[in-house]
Amino acid sequence: MAKRKVRRRAEKILGAEPAALVWCSLPRAIPKPPKEVHRAAGKGPLRKRRHWLFYVGAVVFCFVGAVVLLLDLLESLFDRMLGIKEPDERRTSSGDADPRPSTSGRPGGGGVFDGDWNLTAGQWLLRWYSQAPSQRRLVLLDGDRVRVAASPRRRLMETRATDFRIIATFTPDEARIEADAAQRRALASFRIRFADGSWLVLGDLDTSKDADHFLNTALSDD
Repeated sequence: MAKRKVRRRAEKILGAEPAALVWCSLPRAIPKPPKEVHRAAGKGPLRKRRHWLFYVGAVVFCFVGAVVLLLDLLESLFDRMLGIKEPDERRTSSGDADPRPSTSGRPGGGGVFDGDWNLTAGQWLLRWYSQAPSQRRLVLLDGDRVRVAASPRRRLMETRATDFRIIATFTPDEARIEADAAQRRALASFRIRFADGSWLVLGDLDTSKDADHFLNTALSDD
């Protein structure tokens, strides 16, 4: 379960203990929106900011890769100079199936939302990383309301993130939680469905106990 400090923080913000809460995140990367839609929403970031060590590692990887490639080219050059022939590459007959995976595109939502950028879910996704740099969100069930909180940290530990703040509150007329009661808890996810029919999927639920309690509470309210 979430640490006591997290629950105390939630109780302090709400003025009462929430019925249920769970840390969660988007199951996949945010799909690329049309340029004009992204521009109209303020051109906010569509992916989380990476730690500076990631960029250092990328530079080191590229340098090592360049050295390996150069050595391979030099080896091939020496082989040719010495008259050593490389074995013929195995040819694939025209009747063989293409081994590459299909690149057919997914629907506009990519499994993350309903696909309409002009509705509530799409507009919310466009501002996802403007609200907080981490993709993790704390969803709280407070009476008949669904509240979403986020931490200002780029990297956070859900058990100790006590600096979160409420970034959205939805009444029953504005949004509700939908979930499949038969799904495996280890891979559990749920939807926030908005009044305009749009929806957003959240998964990677933190700890099975929090997920169980949250989903059971959400389903019992339906």
